[in-house]
Amino acid sequence: MEQDNLIQVGRVVATEAKPSTAYSFSFWAAEGDCKVGIGTLVVVKKGDLEVYGVVVEGFGFTDLNSAMHDYIGSEGDPGSEAPTLRHEVRCYTAAVLRVEPEEPLQPVPVAPVFLADDLVVRNALRMDGFWEKTGIPIGLYQNGDLLSPVYLDSEFLLGPEAAHLNITGVSGLATKTSSIEFILLSIFEHFKDYDDDGIAVVCFNVKGPDMLFLDFPGKVDETSPYYEKYKEHGIDTIDDRDADMYKLLGMPCEPFKNVKYFAPFKSDRVNLNTLRTNADLVGDVTPLSWGLTDILEFTEVVLNRDDVDAKADALISYIKDRVVNETAEVNGQQITVRNFQDMNHWFDMVLKEMEQSNRSEWKTHHYATIRKVYNRLSNLSTRYQGLVSPDEFRSDLPWGDFEDRAVYVVDVANVDPQAQDLVFTRIVSQLRQHLEKGDLGVKHVIVVVDELNKYAPSDGQETYLKQTLLDISERGRYLGLVLFSAQQFRSQVHKRIVGNSATCIYGRMDMDELATPGYQVLTSATKEKLATLSKGQLMVRHPHFNQPIFVKFPRPNILRGPDGIKMFPPANDLPLEEAVWRNLNRLDGGVSRNDVSDIVSSAADPSEIVRAMNITLQRKPDDPVSHFRNCVRKKAGVQMTPDAKPSFIPVLDPDPNDPFQD
Repeated sequence: MEQDNLIQVGRVVATEAKPSTAYSFSFWAAEGDCKVGIGTLVVVKKGDLEVYGVVVEGFGFTDLNSAMHDYIGSEGDPGSEAPTLRHEVRCYTAAVLRVEPEEPLQPVPVAPVFLADDLVVRNALRMDGFWEKTGIPIGLYQNGDLLSPVYLDSEFLLGPEAAHLNITGVSGLATKTSSIEFILLSIFEHFKDYDDDGIAVVCFNVKGPDMLFLDFPGKVDETSPYYEKYKEHGIDTIDDRDADMYKLLGMPCEPFKNVKYFAPFKSDRVNLNTLRTNADLVGDVTPLSWGLTDILEFTEVVLNRDDVDAKADALISYIKDRVVNETAEVNGQQITVRNFQDMNHWFDMVLKEMEQSNRSEWKTHHYATIRKVYNRLSNLSTRYQGLVSPDEFRSDLPWGDFEDRAVYVVDVANVDPQAQDLVFTRIVSQLRQHLEKGDLGVKHVIVVVDELNKYAPSDGQETYLKQTLLDISERGRYLGLVLFSAQQFRSQVHKRIVGNSATCIYGRMDMDELATPGYQVLTSATKEKLATLSKGQLMVRHPHFNQPIFVKFPRPNILRGPDGIKMFPPANDLPLEEAVWRNLNRLDGGVSRNDVSDIVSSAADPSEIVRAMNITLQRKPDDPVSHFRNCVRKKAGVQMTPDAKPSFIPVLDPDPNDPFQD
């Protein structure tokens, strides 16, 4: 490092009252615009010794002993000109980030202090050891006109050395959602998977339309088919300053290229329970619908703990092992249980056999236990209507076929908390199982969860969702499962989750939150700066940084959720016939409305139409109309030929009291 290229801004000062130590030092700065402030990176140079530091506190002094002296000198008139021009000195306290050479570690000597340039920033934050191999740009350190990229080490962000990211900040100031989106874009661009590992993201959209337009840019040019819509709504969130920052960070100013959306049905099982239902977009949303085999693995989540005692648990285990997807014989009849409808039929047969034989036990299970489990399990498809399928229709995330650099958005914003518990728990459990086996399709998965103080609070009752999040934070990095979480109040989140997050990011904070014990390590000046951060400014803590660092990041070139809703307003729920036509039309654009209308009107039971439609969507046949018609006819009995005669069962032993026997 050439000393001549650096700008000297001050000199280290060590007084008897405030001496220098090996970890902090003070310096006075030159008068005027010396570009030193809270968060500024500086370097002290003396011979071969270089001490890198970050300013954490500042003071201003004059030779005035008391405010009374200045008052008397001005004769009590604040507008009068001071009779004596007093000298003012500004002193700053800096925390040591790095010392070269590292040994011997001694107090910082009295020496000149220089502002950091690009090279000093890289050395001060120890980025020289990893930025070319495993660096992920997180933003830009700014000091005047200097803009230097700041990198995180992917081995400490995504594992295996450390992992997880936690973001805190008040809502509405581009802290949480925007910063997560930018960091994910940066990871997709810069993560180097030397062993062809692959990385994917699973986002849980838990409020409004926050993450429902990740594939749309925040700004388009005249060649875009949506240019007029953007212009009509005045949407243009990316400016030249943002574009320049993307260039400095070596990233394209683009939205995510590969996004897949999933959402459960509403209770009618034909309309999706999401805000992305505009006719132009709903075709990109895949239904999330689970069947009997998917749910039975998570009975502890979907059933009340008081219901699943040892007896009930034994019966459920028997059903899992001996009944589901097996052909069993009950009461002299054979039955194969593949869905909730089959299971209800199986329970009816078992209970009927017990009642006919007047037995209180069936295969060591008591009648009351069977009746209780029957009631609880048969209600699941009703309690989780739209998410749990009563028939054979299933639609799930593409387990085993996850794509590299793909984002899988699961919209659970409009489902009830119990269903959210089930969705979180099952998806994370499946991710863990497939990562352990190495057959997911990628070897790294980032799970994004917002509103963490709601789902993993520091107090309150234990939930399976909280246990799932704790499990990711404690065991996930060994598997390649990483948690990116966000919340408004870090102090209200479970300590084990934030404690396991190696990298922490802070946006603008409330002073009430900063007064909590978790922020005692920050100086008062740093807290005050945190409370006044502007949009796009963040404070970053990372294992390679000894002290928090302030950075700026560009706005992600992604359509914001509220803007997306303005451009693509959600559609009203469609009636059954229209919904069926639109869904089948996704398979084949030539599907006739009249054909669909005829089939729908021929069926007596609307639930059969829903079942037939979902099965057709699942199997994706070449001729969806014919497949749909055949599915409906089988159940509705419309395949009966006109000449077929009804069959009569003769009553061999007529009831003498039957009033209709004549």
